[in-house]
Amino acid sequence: MVNRHAHDFLAAFEDTVRHRPETTAVWWPSGGGAYSMMSYAELGALGEEYTRALWNAGLRKGMRACVLVPPGPELGALFFALVRIGVVPVLIDPGIAKTALRACVAEAAPEAFIGVPLAHAARVVLGWGRSSVRIAITVGRRWFWGGPTLKSLCARQGEEPPEFVPDPEALAGIAFTSGSTGPPKGVEFRGRHLGAQMRLAGQVFPIPEGMVGMSTFPPFALAGPALGLSMVVPDMDPVRPAEVDPATLIAEIDRFGVRGMFGSPALLDRLSRYCVDNDIVLSTVSVVTSAGASLDPRIAERMRKCLPPNALLYSGYGATECLPVSAIESRELLGEARVASENGAGTCVGTPLPDNDVRIIRVDDGPIAEWSDDLLVESGEIGEITVAGPSVSERYHNRPEATALHKIREGDRVVHRVGDLGWLDEQGRLWFCGRKSQRVRAARGDLNTEQVEPIANTVPGVRRSALVGVGPAGKQRPVVCVETERGLKQADRDRIVDGVLALVGDRGIENVLFHRKFPVDVRHNAKIGRERLARWASRRAR
Repeated sequence: MVNRHAHDFLAAFEDTVRHRPETTAVWWPSGGGAYSMMSYAELGALGEEYTRALWNAGLRKGMRACVLVPPGPELGALFFALVRIGVVPVLIDPGIAKTALRACVAEAAPEAFIGVPLAHAARVVLGWGRSSVRIAITVGRRWFWGGPTLKSLCARQGEEPPEFVPDPEALAGIAFTSGSTGPPKGVEFRGRHLGAQMRLAGQVFPIPEGMVGMSTFPPFALAGPALGLSMVVPDMDPVRPAEVDPATLIAEIDRFGVRGMFGSPALLDRLSRYCVDNDIVLSTVSVVTSAGASLDPRIAERMRKCLPPNALLYSGYGATECLPVSAIESRELLGEARVASENGAGTCVGTPLPDNDVRIIRVDDGPIAEWSDDLLVESGEIGEITVAGPSVSERYHNRPEATALHKIREGDRVVHRVGDLGWLDEQGRLWFCGRKSQRVRAARGDLNTEQVEPIANTVPGVRRSALVGVGPAGKQRPVVCVETERGLKQADRDRIVDGVLALVGDRGIENVLFHRKFPVDVRHNAKIGRERLARWASRRAR
């Protein structure tokens, strides 16, 4: 039914089903602390069953289907079924606010909506996809809306779908992510982009066949079956993964012998604090990958105490539009790179992967239509990070303005403007200096967040800091906002103010404000909402 040389990720999944059918594909919580499991043979059979069900429900090649199903066997089987038919899955980050989610669905204009009961309830009540959705399929019990359930579709007799030969140039998926600034955008992926992501991930992250893995970031759970992993779906709120109970997470790691783990810096911060306080070592874990924000060296240092001596801890860098770009292992991060970072160099995010062409261009807030080498800055100079490579998406779905602002045409390829500022050192390593949109435009020159915050974070008692600007661009006053460790007294705060100003006061910073708890994105709890903090600071800075 399927051309085996189609998309790499689909071929890889089917290869595992064929050669390691009895290997566990996924464990997932089934309530009351119990877990269910499914082998690759069973997951493959479920995918075939869903393929027939969706085909007979009327889904066809080229249609778009919004999928709002939590991580688990249903999501994996549905994803591979949609790919086999040639339907374009529309995946929406669960961390996106419901008000923005409606706009995402409207922008994608899906003909089909496949979701759990709560998703369908929101669709009907809030009007998601009212003008486009023709096929509504419920994963679970149907309540007050129409359309079949997935279970009823699987029970029907129907015809076999015709063989579909995927085109690596055809649209293979649309992913809406919350991002750090601005409204969510739908990133379009061709089949070759998804295959390239797998290949690039394999270049830097050690993923032995059959490794037991755990992803605390729900969208990444889809990568497990494609990579041949045995995935553990943790018992957690998929909307707020960084708030998972560390004791529960540790128990699941021990129970299943988890060797590979993916988590945001905020989650690793929470987990490592608990482990250090309770003298716990995650003895089965051999590799941890952090992404979603730069990894604070203090978290990396603490996390290493919770891992076996030979374990690897990676901090990955990239964006939804170009994953992965680079990675750095914690031992390098905690060496001379940490010293440089805590002296204003930015945060080292490692050497770009060989297939990625990473270049630094001059800072420009407007669109750039065509590439020119005149855009490049001098070696070692800070500018905007750009990436060209096999995983780089070429456009946003139905967002020509955003595409023009973030994409540069260079011959027959597209260069992605990441929107981050950074520089390349003499060793070819990439240093991240902060978001372009979050730089402080002061009268004496621009200040970048990652060239100030790591310095302020060295002051004892500072849990994390955030540089924001108050006032109009070009005349902004730089303010350092501080979230402290718990239990500090006023005298400690006075000491922190003196300490921060002693370290960064020469940059024109005169204000330090204390904030009880920084606004963050709920998905990672790691990306600080500096725009909201700036509005808050504007009402308090003297």
